[in-house]
Amino acid sequence: MKSPKLRTVEKYRPPYPLNNFPANFAVNLGREIVYLLASRGTPRLEGSDWEEIFARLVGAKWKPSNIGLDDVALEQTAWGAKTVKAPRPSATTQVRLISGRNSPVYSFGDKDVSRRDPNELGEKILAIWNERVAGIRKLYRHLRTVVLIQTHPIIPENRGFGIFSRGKAGLI
Repeated sequence: MKSPKLRTVEKYRPPYPLNNFPANFAVNLGREIVYLLASRGTPRLEGSDWEEIFARLVGAKWKPSNIGLDDVALEQTAWGAKTVKAPRPSATTQVRLISGRNSPVYSFGDKDVSRRDPNELGEKILAIWNERVAGIRKLYRHLRTVVLIQTHPIIPENRGFGIFSRGKAGLI
């Protein structure tokens, strides 16, 4: 669909369309992962490793974030980089991402959350998340999540990776 023409609005196109990455991205990602696994005593790839690798591959700045929405930044685009494990990454169609640091105890002063109404508790957690998204949206025009799906454990006879990117549509 063609974008509408608007007055007084500065348009910004993200550096890469969703799920499109720089030329040779897959080859360079493979090279980075092989180097990382070969240079470690134990075969593991952690979240911060993925953040740093992804930033390097897209020519962005890696800035570890404690909320995970803007781990990687390039111009007006920010990515939250996540890792998940799956038995067959290439066949994975759905993943479950966990967002941490959404504590009603800290944010709302709630005491015993185990005895709270689940709907009220859920609303508070979503309110915290939405505030985080709104704060990051003030800094970046485009927010995305990029996920590396890896096998577990990462050993030669059980290897495989998958990657996808998703835009954050807005507040929940």
